Amino acid sequence: MSQLLQHELTESKSFRRLREILAQRLVFLDGAMGTMIQRYKLQEEDFRGELYAEHPVDLKGNNELLVKTRPEVIREIHTAFFEAGSDIVETNTFSATTIAQADYQLEREVRSLNVEAARLAKAVATEFMQDHPERECFVAGAIGPTNRTASLSPDVNRPEYRAVTFDELKDAYREQIDALIEGGVDLLLAETTFDTLNLKACIFALDECFHDIGERLPVILSVTITDASGRTLSGQTIEAFWNSVSHARPLAVGINCALGAQDMRPYIEALSRIADCFVSCYPNAGLPNPLSETGYDELPADTARFLEEFVQSGFVNILGGCCGTTPEHIKAIVDKARPYPARKTPEIEPALLLSGLEPFELKGTKAPFVMVGERTNVTGSPRFRRLVKEEKYEEALSVARQQVENGANIIDINFDEGLLDSEACMTLFLNLVASEPDISRVPIMIDSSKWSVIEAGLKCVQGKS
Repeated sequence: MSQLLQHELTESKSFRRLREILAQRLVFLDGAMGTMIQRYKLQEEDFRGELYAEHPVDLKGNNELLVKTRPEVIREIHTAFFEAGSDIVETNTFSATTIAQADYQLEREVRSLNVEAARLAKAVATEFMQDHPERECFVAGAIGPTNRTASLSPDVNRPEYRAVTFDELKDAYREQIDALIEGGVDLLLAETTFDTLNLKACIFALDECFHDIGERLPVILSVTITDASGRTLSGQTIEAFWNSVSHARPLAVGINCALGAQDMRPYIEALSRIADCFVSCYPNAGLPNPLSETGYDELPADTARFLEEFVQSGFVNILGGCCGTTPEHIKAIVDKARPYPARKTPEIEPALLLSGLEPFELKGTKAPFVMVGERTNVTGSPRFRRLVKEEKYEEALSVARQQVENGANIIDINFDEGLLDSEACMTLFLNLVASEPDISRVPIMIDSSKWSVIEAGLKCVQGKS
């Protein structure tokens, strides 16, 4: 349904213009907002200002407040990045959701923070273009991942527990998206994704919003590969991630944060090969170093040299910087990369793209025989039905594990039984499956004759079911 809605909607003016520009040349993002704020050595009173002088909890570190309490700081940072060559700057809204602001007891401020951040960034962009008529500048509404994860339990003793639900995430994202659009952003950037299920909730909120306003804004989706394992924090490979979110048909998909460009190379190469949209990349300035002025090791020339090779190899369309990157880094990147052509979007053969933690695809007329494990189905397996009715879920998990070990490419999960609360069983069991990488590496077939059960299942699975 969401994909249908997207295709029926008209694209915004900024969507059409950004696509035109990206077809012609590389586009440059800004660098790290947090790194730049640190340079100002702000204190508690800077974050409080007069507006929050009586607030009952400490506010230092809540960077999103600065659009209200020290707007001149954020204005200077945006301007510095435009001057360095950025085509797009991000709003100072990475943690401006009710979920993230709950840590500061400022949930009520979320709408105004996002609106003000968007208006401030747009004002800077407009002024800069007036002074530099040869430049075309855009503002991206920055949407962070929140500080909760929908696919993992924060309690090792309760693997089925979740600190946040899909619906709570969707509602929080929707409030932020509405406010960013009200403030006038040109595009939306859902970034630093460590859990694909969080991002799927954001995509759902984006679709809902675009349907309500009657047009589609450009969207960039950016994932974080956390270490040399080549996986997200929630366990997905880059190929599985793309299979999970490709239905969103973003303007661009990319990788940011966690790694420097050198360590990011194999993953951006893989994404460039499989994505049928534009590709973005904005790495950290190498590894963290608390003794460095920016907190990271790489000098501007180092980051620029690594990213120049990405451009030479035809991997990317959009370049920028994440943690530790400054206007000096962005200027060096722009100077090195600008002479090169952008990546050409590949023609991807149509295929059925599925995923668990790992990708699974079926393409062509000679697709292999696919084995679906159906023992995790209460209507087809008396043993599984008995274990579920007796609430012996650990043993029920062993049934799923055995199927994958025996070669099942997909596992079918069904709780359609009159005496069961099918929605609750589906949610509980899929949350348990998500905590078992040897099971959740394969795609899930959510099987039910009731839409409510299928919907409950879809809200638990980060892969493409």
